[in-house]
Amino acid sequence: MYTQPQKKFRAKSEGDAVEEIRRAAEIGPRFEKVFLGDGDALMLPVRRLEVILRAIREYLPWVRRVGAYCLPRNIRKKTVAELSLLQSLGLGIAYVGAESGDDEVLKAISKGETYDSTLDALLKLKEAGIATSVMVLNGMGGRALSEQHAVNSARLMSESQPEFLSTLVASYPLGTKRVEDGFESQGYAFDMPDQHDLFKELFLFIDGLELSSTVFRSDHASNYLPLKGVLGEDKNALLAKLDVAINRPDSIRLRQEWQRGL
Repeated sequence: MYTQPQKKFRAKSEGDAVEEIRRAAEIGPRFEKVFLGDGDALMLPVRRLEVILRAIREYLPWVRRVGAYCLPRNIRKKTVAELSLLQSLGLGIAYVGAESGDDEVLKAISKGETYDSTLDALLKLKEAGIATSVMVLNGMGGRALSEQHAVNSARLMSESQPEFLSTLVASYPLGTKRVEDGFESQGYAFDMPDQHDLFKELFLFIDGLELSSTVFRSDHASNYLPLKGVLGEDKNALLAKLDVAINRPDSIRLRQEWQRGL
């Protein structure tokens, strides 16, 4: 998204950010959650984040949770004590686009992360008391790396025990050349799995999860089969639905391609 000229990422000035918070208090209504958009707000230094969170507390005292996107590598630069400070000031949840737990996939898509760097960030956030909502992309490994993508992504989630987990289907509105080039540089051809193979990969992923109380959602518009539940108590029920989608797709309601327009 940030390759587009109109969406070029930049950090808003501290003064502008505080002024927007002050104005939000004037126009209402009394919303209970604030999201620090639009990109990865946690790339900001702790000092600047502290100013923003204190402004939210001052002008919007009724807000009970602040959330933000974050890249694992930006969490690595912050200590647990610093993250705990942000948590005490209202930062309650971080949305982490892990995409995959497989190092070969992460390298092919030039994510700039590894299994270990993502796990380290998730565990650090948990230690600081900040909830995590993690996104994994179904199909991100193509056909060539589908199985290891599913297995290692499940292993990453099982080790980190996020509070929320969601899967989206990898989508390429601008074409697949970039990801094809990345896979070719690693010696693989990129071929996007079809619907049947996406279901098989998702089955393998969920089957490998060992979670205790993670809210799971696979109901984003990109998904063919909306799924939701709590893992692990709903694991068998989710796998049963996927089994039907894999083996008897005509007997279950699936999203049509036009319904997945992104």
